[in-house]
Amino acid sequence: MAGDTFSVRRCGPSDRAEWIRLRQALWPHVTAQAHAEELAVLIEETQLCGWLVSDRNGPVVGFAEVSIRPYATGCTQMPVAFLEGIFLETAYRRQGLGRLLIEQIEREYVAKGFTELCSDAPLDNDISHQAHARWGFDETQRVVYFRKPLD
Repeated sequence: MAGDTFSVRRCGPSDRAEWIRLRQALWPHVTAQAHAEELAVLIEETQLCGWLVSDRNGPVVGFAEVSIRPYATGCTQMPVAFLEGIFLETAYRRQGLGRLLIEQIEREYVAKGFTELCSDAPLDNDISHQAHARWGFDETQRVVYFRKPLD
């Protein structure tokens, strides 16, 4: 079982480099420097928290982060705890580590008085949709946004 050989811990100041490394793996179009700058702002403005999952005898292999948003579409609580990102290195996927991260996050936010955890995923990311369903999330709606520049 994942919890027997892996552990989850809250990111602390000494974990910042690992958090940035994993953010860059999830969002590679953003530079490490931009991730570092964004983290500083998000931690202050949205109470962003990160969690790392690691082999008890080895490296960090994944992370998740949650912010507090004023609201989220399809959710009933305001403000709301929002899963901003979750990532596991390829070799560690489908082993229950995502669930381990989500369960730790749930415990912490229930203790803070939150009644739901919200998230999103791109419309075409079926793997993420399946993972969210396995973790107990219910889909609330699908949407495509449009914009028209005005000259």
